[in-house]
Amino acid sequence: MEPEPYDLIITNGLCVTATDVAAFDVAVKGEKIVLLAPSGSLSNAKAHRIIDAEGGYVMPGGIDCHVHLQEPSLFGKGSSSDTYETGTRSAIAGGNTTIITFAPQQKHLDSVLEALETTHQLAKDNCYCDYGFHLLVSNPCPKALSEFKQLASYEGVTSLKMSMALIHSSYMTYTALQLRDDQILSVLLAARQNHILTMVHAENGDVLNWLTDQLEAANLFAPKYHSNSRPPVLESEATNRVIALSSLISNTPILLVHVSDPGAALRIRQAQTAGQPIFAETCPQYLFLTRDDLDAPGFEGAKFLCSPPPRNKEDQLAIWRGLKNGTFTVLSSDHCPFRFDDAETGKKTCITHDHLVGKFRHIPNGLPGIETRLPLALGANKLSLTKFVEVTSTNAAKLYGLYPQKGSMIPGVSDADLVVFYPEGKLGKTTVTNSMLHHDCDYTPYEGRTVDNWPRYTILRGSVVWDKDGGGIIGQKGYGKFVKRGQSSLAGVWETVDEDGAFNLEAL
Repeated sequence: MEPEPYDLIITNGLCVTATDVAAFDVAVKGEKIVLLAPSGSLSNAKAHRIIDAEGGYVMPGGIDCHVHLQEPSLFGKGSSSDTYETGTRSAIAGGNTTIITFAPQQKHLDSVLEALETTHQLAKDNCYCDYGFHLLVSNPCPKALSEFKQLASYEGVTSLKMSMALIHSSYMTYTALQLRDDQILSVLLAARQNHILTMVHAENGDVLNWLTDQLEAANLFAPKYHSNSRPPVLESEATNRVIALSSLISNTPILLVHVSDPGAALRIRQAQTAGQPIFAETCPQYLFLTRDDLDAPGFEGAKFLCSPPPRNKEDQLAIWRGLKNGTFTVLSSDHCPFRFDDAETGKKTCITHDHLVGKFRHIPNGLPGIETRLPLALGANKLSLTKFVEVTSTNAAKLYGLYPQKGSMIPGVSDADLVVFYPEGKLGKTTVTNSMLHHDCDYTPYEGRTVDNWPRYTILRGSVVWDKDGGGIIGQKGYGKFVKRGQSSLAGVWETVDEDGAFNLEAL
């Protein structure tokens, strides 16, 4: 009896994982990788589809673990432009197979489970890729904290985010999200008790609010002054403070998100060297953009406005070093798009007759970037291939409880979530333009940049969902599914907690 054909074979590929680079053929059956075989050995095997990678890289699909889609505008006018449909469509065109977005608890709600259910309804049957949720906590009242156990044990949500920062009238007014230190401690303790990883936006909100008031009093309103309102010391101070608060709660694990400042990165590195379970994320905007971009003519600088703001060229080099040496565990997009030429819900909501270049405090904060994350980072040629896979896929899977189902290529275990790039030199130089992207945004901050590779195929659980030369988006909306996550399996996250046991007030 002849064996049943495979569902998919990828032959003649250079397979890259977080630890190895080797020439293998990949066989897929029933949504799983079932076989890695010597390169070319499966060329004549029976399969419903065979893809010849022609020597191109075959990698675990990208996992973008910091994505904002279809979030409410709590007090400001700006609303993120991508829905779950358009955002995940853009994700697969950029080589991503799984994303983790945010389920935001609004300040007036006393329940995080209610916020989670609302977000489920937005995503259900609308996604092109697989997805999970972080809980965005803004009201850590006793009821909300008591629900953490259900989040982790039953809902498959094992991470949350909180903010130390203020941003006025942005996509989500951080005035409504900023937590006091006592609230932060309560969240850390409840997260520790339930093995939930806590993500922190670390900027000193009170100081940036004061600086903003001072800049406005001096009639300095243009987009470029966003950087002046959030100098690096605000990030490094807040980073140091939350690391201290983490240590107070018996070294509860935390992840510092979208780190831009080398001073903050240095403090993170010091904590890591001391054995504290401190992890960090950075983003492409801190590798490819600078504060000079915010000084573009007229209102154009608003296209580059995010928080923290991009820094300078020297800082970019330091952030690259942090990716190489392990200070940064993951490279995420922090995709948070707003249409530029939109005075109702986009960047131009802040423009008035009195302020023709707007007021930076009211410009919606955030950039699109989910589709360009992998091509930009790979094309920079600053990371080894294994490090590239580590920070864009495997570490995210381990950190957020998806490994080895996601972020790996283990036969019989891993989902067949793969991205296949072009062979080196075959695609040639590609100029990034907004017209080639699939998000629902009218600009990209990377317009005009060139990359030398792009995802040729994106494969989600064995199905080709992106074929750049064969129709582009060929996956179906709704094929993407919610993935329940377990606790982090990344080394160093929970070992210390388990060894030290419960938080002990008498040990302080």
